Amino acid sequence: MSPTRTTLRTTGVAVRAMLVFTVVLGLGYTFLLVGIGRLALPDQADGSLVRSADGQVIGSRLIGQSFTDAQGAALPQYFQSRPSAAGDGYDGGASSGSNLGPNNDDLLAAIAERRAAVAALEGVDEARVPADAVTASASGLDPHISVAYAELQAPRVARERGLTASRVDELVAAHTTGRDLGFLGEPRVDVLALNLALDAEGR
Repeated sequence: MSPTRTTLRTTGVAVRAMLVFTVVLGLGYTFLLVGIGRLALPDQADGSLVRSADGQVIGSRLIGQSFTDAQGAALPQYFQSRPSAAGDGYDGGASSGSNLGPNNDDLLAAIAERRAAVAALEGVDEARVPADAVTASASGLDPHISVAYAELQAPRVARERGLTASRVDELVAAHTTGRDLGFLGEPRVDVLALNLALDAEGR
């Protein structure tokens, strides 16, 4: 067999193999996994969406959101999320932290400004403001806050909504997730779910 025919034959085999594997692995495998995901875990496959009572999509359990007015001021009747450095805040298409080092002047100034704002909103000394109230997560999309930050906000939310402190504490506890596997990470509070539960109280 001539070298030219050998080259053409080898090229033909390679092209056919590429086409077969593109169809099998590029399309078949993808559709198989999507199908399994939709059958076994339909909620997660669709993005873990959160819907209002009328069925409207209002968020995802995986992505935090801000509870502020059009000017960016905190809505006092809601628990506030931690800061976000993702785009304009909780932008799923721009997930990231600030990438500023711990000694960066801009970061330190932002933390000081946030600490003063949180302390003023909650009516407490700045020393009581927890770290997650003034720093963004690495992804900028974290939907949770620490139990300490939720407890700091609870009196304000109870006052603004006309609820008893004990009722707000119950709702915080109901929306607190413990450590993964019982020992990994820290307990955390789902802000969106908690605020939806507060709205369901009708106040």
